[in-house]
Amino acid sequence: VRLHSHDVRYGSGSGQQSVTGVSAADDGNSYWRVRGRTAAVCQRGTPVRCGQAIRLTHLGTGRNLHSHRFTSPLSGNQEVSAFGEAGEGDYLDDWTVVCSGTYWARDDEVRFQHTSTDVFLSVTGEQYGRPIHGQKEVHGMAASSQNNYWKVMEGIFMQPSEAFQMEQYHAEL
Repeated sequence: VRLHSHDVRYGSGSGQQSVTGVSAADDGNSYWRVRGRTAAVCQRGTPVRCGQAIRLTHLGTGRNLHSHRFTSPLSGNQEVSAFGEAGEGDYLDDWTVVCSGTYWARDDEVRFQHTSTDVFLSVTGEQYGRPIHGQKEVHGMAASSQNNYWKVMEGIFMQPSEAFQMEQYHAEL
């Protein structure tokens, strides 16, 4: 499924903007911008290191992928929501990229671990009824599993910065 959000709020828990999973490949509400962690500067074109904290900002609403110690509505795991305004939120918007190797590569499967509560961004199949019928619950799970692997499917990709390219080819210098 694709990580999805739109301006529909949870009817329980935090009451913040819902984050769900959808299977539609042409859904405009499934685009997220990768940014530096809260209060950090992240220069465009800088590769994301495995183990680096980032924010994912929903393009349609400007809210950040967020988690906190509220119970998710369907599975009873930890709620994942979208929070903030115009990309500004708080430290609960930070997620660590868990991957193998040095950098998050475009075609790699990765996990996102919430930096404050240590849960993994997951989807296990529970589906909502109205008003978001058929969308799957996205939540935080304490243990890593096959339910918390994510992969970039499409987007705008920036070329690595010149400094990174020099590092790649001249690491011995």
